[in-house]
Amino acid sequence: MTEVWDEIGFVISSRYRVAVLKRLAEGPATPSQIATDSELSIAHISRSLRRLRDRDLVELLVSEDRKKGRVYGITDRGEQIWGQIQAENMLEE
Repeated sequence: MTEVWDEIGFVISSRYRVAVLKRLAEGPATPSQIATDSELSIAHISRSLRRLRDRDLVELLVSEDRKKGRVYGITDRGEQIWGQIQAENMLEE
């Protein structure tokens, strides 16, 4: 259970990571779509995607070789963590 809380702490400690998971929980998206929807910079979104991907919370849904049109989705683990964050009401509005 500690591992889950470590992941939750990792996500909620960054509004950018929260924005990425929130958007991907609605469905797959490209970094630019996430940036537009969340009104955040593409640089922050890209960095957050990389960090969330390192922790297996999001995944690249297209070929690794693709430089444009990279579509990301939330993993089962990411959905579990996101659900827990919402259930515990841990988001600042």
